[in-house]
Amino acid sequence: MLYACWPCSYTKQCDLFGMTSVICDQVPFTRTSLNHNDVFILDTASKIFLFTGCNSSIQLRAKALEVVQYIKENKHGGNCEVAAIDDGKFVGDHDVGEFWSLFGGYAPIPRDLPSTVLESPGISTVKLFWITQGKLCQSESSNLDKEMLNSNKCYVLDCGTELFVWLGRNTSITERKTSISAVEDFVRSQGRSLCTHLTFLTEGSETASFRSYFDSWPTTVVEPKLYEEGRGKVAAIFKQHGYDVKELPEEVYQPFMNCDGTLKVWRVNGDEVSFVPVAEKAMLYGGDCYILQYTYVGNDKEENLFYAWLGCRSAKEDKADAISQMNTIVNSTKGDPVLAQIVEGRETEQFFSIFQKLIIFKGGMGTRYKKSIAEKGIPDETFDDSKTALFRVQGKCWNHMQAIQVDQVSSSLNSSYCYILKTQSSSFTWVGNLSTARDHDLVDRMLDLIYPMWQPIIVREGNEPDIFWNALGGKGEYPRDKEINRFTEDPHLFTCAFIEGDIKVKEIFNFSQDDLTTEDALVLDCHSEIYVWIGRHSSIRSKQDAFTIGLKFLEMDVLFEGLSLETPIYVVSEGYEPPFFTQFFEWDFSKANMLGNSFERKLAILKGRAQKMEAPLQSSWKAYSMAATPNGLRSQSIGLNGLARSINPTTSVLVSTSKSSDNHRLSSPLPLTRKLFSGPSPNHGDIDGSSVEVPSAPSRNMGIPLDHQSQDGVNLLIYPYEQLKAASSDPVTGIDVTKREAYLSEEEFEEIFKMSRGAFYELPKWRQNKLKMSLHLF
Repeated sequence: MLYACWPCSYTKQCDLFGMTSVICDQVPFTRTSLNHNDVFILDTASKIFLFTGCNSSIQLRAKALEVVQYIKENKHGGNCEVAAIDDGKFVGDHDVGEFWSLFGGYAPIPRDLPSTVLESPGISTVKLFWITQGKLCQSESSNLDKEMLNSNKCYVLDCGTELFVWLGRNTSITERKTSISAVEDFVRSQGRSLCTHLTFLTEGSETASFRSYFDSWPTTVVEPKLYEEGRGKVAAIFKQHGYDVKELPEEVYQPFMNCDGTLKVWRVNGDEVSFVPVAEKAMLYGGDCYILQYTYVGNDKEENLFYAWLGCRSAKEDKADAISQMNTIVNSTKGDPVLAQIVEGRETEQFFSIFQKLIIFKGGMGTRYKKSIAEKGIPDETFDDSKTALFRVQGKCWNHMQAIQVDQVSSSLNSSYCYILKTQSSSFTWVGNLSTARDHDLVDRMLDLIYPMWQPIIVREGNEPDIFWNALGGKGEYPRDKEINRFTEDPHLFTCAFIEGDIKVKEIFNFSQDDLTTEDALVLDCHSEIYVWIGRHSSIRSKQDAFTIGLKFLEMDVLFEGLSLETPIYVVSEGYEPPFFTQFFEWDFSKANMLGNSFERKLAILKGRAQKMEAPLQSSWKAYSMAATPNGLRSQSIGLNGLARSINPTTSVLVSTSKSSDNHRLSSPLPLTRKLFSGPSPNHGDIDGSSVEVPSAPSRNMGIPLDHQSQDGVNLLIYPYEQLKAASSDPVTGIDVTKREAYLSEEEFEEIFKMSRGAFYELPKWRQNKLKMSLHLF
């Protein structure tokens, strides 16, 4: 049998986007069926031949191989040979001779033969049909309105290349099945392309793309109501089975990346960037822009992730310089790291995860910010301890929490959060009525970071004293309804063509990893963030062009979902996909590491030669060692007592990737031998019987006893008190300056503090700090 494969329609878009979908149909088994534009599959008893026309694209050839794979597995039980025949090659190859002998011998294919493909008729207008008794009846009105949709009926919205089937909420299952069959018959009777996409929607779950075809659609959001109804129904089911359900538990946050890496931060100041000290790197100002480099172990190699964080009050020049300077730093970094552009207020979960604890202040330290407010006559609101300040506290857990400084007015409050209010004479923690026990814990921890020497006054919503409202300029209205995470639609994948400063996009439905073809540039729209994926053989050669594609995509708002131009943009290069990107696919890392174009890769897989096509794994270009990482830039994690702790560089933890039940790849510790933590793991909870082995490597401090541990259970070095004092003439370098006391020996600690180490850590945080200040260890 001879099959022909061609794109859905021969338009200019085929050249721009490649072949995201193809049509394969049986054609007469004659030489005249062949042409130079398409790909043909000849299925014989013992071998499958793939004939590739000289004018066919690489993407079309790769798609045709998927058909070959299907035929091989389903018609031959996986037992047959596969041979690729290039158009124009007819000597010196046994497979070529065998192929042409089946056609009675070789003969040239005329150059002017028309393509096998037939142009699909275009439909210029959008039509609405209602379905009754298995038949479609067209609506007479050309202006579509939401009121035209009846909850007791099913409808079809015909948009040409895409059809929406809308199912009313009150329709029965039988009516819906009949409607779906009627739509399928309609598509066949119209002679539509097999690539016509069908989208089925139930009332209340309409997509933004569907709603965009109607002139009038209610703007009221019913999602929270539906969400609450759903939660109530689930709770009722649990109660029916004997469970006492007061509130369904919140989802456990999973970062999908290794959050124990090293973070470097630079502040953009004019044409220069200045390195932010370790003690201040978790403190950002909304009037400035920053560049972040996060280095972590992923997929058994060292990975880099760069962010350009753009403060909402920063100058335009600083924003442009942040992107430019980030590219400069990236160019000096080995490999092809992931780049991201983040605007203040639009931070992603991954961004917060790498900071663990983050404080965002008002104002700025840069010269352009200072100059801007001076020219406008605006008072400088840059944070300092002498000013009144209000912070909203949010987060997922103790190593994923943030304090955001907001306007000190009552309208900034929200019943779903906890807040910290600091005046010149006192400090308050305001507890919203809808906040959780987790929120209460986070606000206490954040207070220790921002105002460690102040004892707060706890104020519950509804019991505020006058001094509290006076600090906020008087009592006023603020949001009191429970904040609910809105339903997030599944991501959408688009292939993009970037031509003369403009882009054209085409959606790929039911996408998979195989749709990430190395010749293309694609955009993965996750609604709250977008990823621009660049293939190795793509025409996009610079990260700046990739960011431009992302910005153009946001401007187009293809799905009519109201994308903001401040939506975070990630730029991901083929072969360097991070776990928080691969989570959206059924990911196979062996495919990501293959060489060659998409056709050569799939042919190698089909012939069982995939390993020969794999690129060598990118080894870590910098080891986690004392020599590679400056002392001041050691990675830090946060102890359960809220104090930062430095990780000994000789105790690097090896991690491997394992596949979770939901097909997301997560980092997990290998089962090793020597424990780093004496108690429960701070990141993974209490893991029974597990331990962590440290590779035996020479240490620069071999004489230091390893049995000395801090209250957190982390091995620390021992230094004399005189060297640890803040005003020491011979200070120690490379330590965590917020935890000087932890480097004292047990004997010297008890002699200086007049108590044991355990008794000290049981004290309230403010008393710990007061003692440390009196001993010059703060």
